[in-house]
Amino acid sequence: MKSPITGKEMVKKVELVETEFRKEKFETVYQYYLCEDSGERFEDEKIAQLNLETLYNQYRVRHGIPFPEQLVELRDKYELTPTRISEILCFGVNTYRNYESGEIPSLANALILDFAFDPSKFGEMVERSDILKPKEKERLLRRVQELMENQNKIDFDLKAYFMGNPDPDEESGFRKPDLKKFSEMVIFFASSIQPYKTKLNKLLFYSDFYNFKKTGFSISGVRYCAIDMGPVPNNFQSIFEYLEQKQCVKVTRRLFENAVGEQFQRTETKDFNEAIFTSEELDSLNLVVTKLGKMATDQLIHWSHNEDVWQKNFHAGRKLMNYLDAFSLKAI
Repeated sequence: MKSPITGKEMVKKVELVETEFRKEKFETVYQYYLCEDSGERFEDEKIAQLNLETLYNQYRVRHGIPFPEQLVELRDKYELTPTRISEILCFGVNTYRNYESGEIPSLANALILDFAFDPSKFGEMVERSDILKPKEKERLLRRVQELMENQNKIDFDLKAYFMGNPDPDEESGFRKPDLKKFSEMVIFFASSIQPYKTKLNKLLFYSDFYNFKKTGFSISGVRYCAIDMGPVPNNFQSIFEYLEQKQCVKVTRRLFENAVGEQFQRTETKDFNEAIFTSEELDSLNLVVTKLGKMATDQLIHWSHNEDVWQKNFHAGRKLMNYLDAFSLKAI
């Protein structure tokens, strides 16, 4: 970005600042362009939005406020339009739609939304509603009953087993962990460069953390750990074994001196499904392939060890890494 004052290219800066939102203080990452001649700071529209998203998401996590994607899932669960669920919850007609688009609910409305995630409590709201026609109310109560019955079934939750805490937070890149998306990321790299496992872990890390650096959200919502070989997805071994068993990827094992290398390749029956990704997410994946795909594994490990987010967690013995440290990435 060029300085409006001097016309020269400005330097992009990142720093931690204390910011106030709704009378509460947050330590958040602030990005800006610095005009070195005048000392003035500037933001373009993209940077300004990213700064706001980072602040808003910390507020959501602090107060347990649902993220937009969770609200879409909630509405879909009850098979309702944004207008109809808004009316049932006694919001304004367009309020729920605005929340799905990123507007932050008040704490009072956030509490109502929290109730709505519980089918039994939502059923009580439906019962009390006077805006629903009898047939519509009957249909919706049947749906609520189905959800309550499914809730009571003892079922092995594979996604929860692999992905851990289902709620978005700083360690998931403010994204609800998505096993399907993460699986497709593995398939993407297995199809494009056929990496060995150690390298694959680094490519996945850089894809998620770079996308957060660029947009304020990770791609997959996967949480990453700092181990001696660099960043790795939490529970990666179990997930990879599952993908191999489901024939989503082919894993070829080769003996190298005293170690076994596991190479990930595409299968003939499973193609990469790019339709579940946004254009920005696909750009992030392709950039990682372009910039890091040809890099030797040892070199990629070295780069990952230079990242502040790895050093901060590995040397402190902390398990999960914070996506807010993604803004200091050096490799991309």
